[in-house]
Amino acid sequence: MTKKLPLGPVMLDVAGTTLTAEDRERLCHPLVGGIILFSRNFESCAQLAALTAEIHALREPRLLIAVDHEGGRVQRFREGFTQLPPMRKLGHLWDIDPQRALADAAATGLLLAAELRAQGVDLSFTPVLDVDYGNSGVIGDRAFHSRADVIAELAIALMRGLVQGGMAAVGKHFPGHGHVRADSHHEVPVDDRTYAQIEAEDLLPFRRMAAAGMQGVMPAHVIYPQVDPAPAGFSSHWLQKVLRGDLGFNGVIFSDDLSMEGASVVGGVIERGVAALQAGCDMVLVCNNPKSADVLLDGLRHDISEASRARIARLFLPAGGDAQQLAAARQVVAVLNAGPATA
Repeated sequence: MTKKLPLGPVMLDVAGTTLTAEDRERLCHPLVGGIILFSRNFESCAQLAALTAEIHALREPRLLIAVDHEGGRVQRFREGFTQLPPMRKLGHLWDIDPQRALADAAATGLLLAAELRAQGVDLSFTPVLDVDYGNSGVIGDRAFHSRADVIAELAIALMRGLVQGGMAAVGKHFPGHGHVRADSHHEVPVDDRTYAQIEAEDLLPFRRMAAAGMQGVMPAHVIYPQVDPAPAGFSSHWLQKVLRGDLGFNGVIFSDDLSMEGASVVGGVIERGVAALQAGCDMVLVCNNPKSADVLLDGLRHDISEASRARIARLFLPAGGDAQQLAAARQVVAVLNAGPATA
């Protein structure tokens, strides 16, 4: 039976390709608002569609189903899905033919969104808006380019395709993860640049995307000590003053995974959840650690605002992309995949 239950501020995951009784109980907790899927949750398109249908049927309004499905090395679902290129391919194409790169970015976004939406997935955490300074291995060819203005142009084109395919865009990792070598999954990255240096480059894609209607942002678990002692995802200065105030962003702010090492400086999982929500996140993620998820659900005392719920509701778009458009987009992606290898 579908439960009438307002969405909460926590996004979590499940272990397998079907829901267990424990999964259903956890997903119906009042604090839960979404689920993120991983490669372990996928066997086939038919299985994925059945899984997402069951998740959506648990509650009303339905839970938001998300995935990291950017292309290149970050694409959770493979069999039955088109292999998407790393976004760097579009950057290389820009250097040769900017207009074609913009058209191909839109086609890639359409295909990415439409294939996921056809299997019941609502959202991919994409695009990466980080500037490639040649420093970050975890970002690498996930970044469109080394020039912030080019990133902005290509990301806006990709977003147009995403929306056409039925999906909102979520830019990451605000205000920029590309300058640091440390990987926030395993370390606590520190970026010692001044705000003026960050604003001159890294903030440009976020500013341009916000003005173009981007509906989601994921901040970085990176500390910028010249600006604020807390990592960006736990900083009201970054999220409220800069992102919402200076950049005018009015969409959903998702924390990055609270289980990552980059979040460890804030304390335990409850402290991390409280800090992220108080700083301005609308929804916090806890991944690959069901015990931590249960601790957070048992201990978090947070009443999500109606403004947050309204922002989250705007992420649910109608599916899009007809057969002719998808066939054309697959041809575009095939040519991109056959192009020169990326660094």
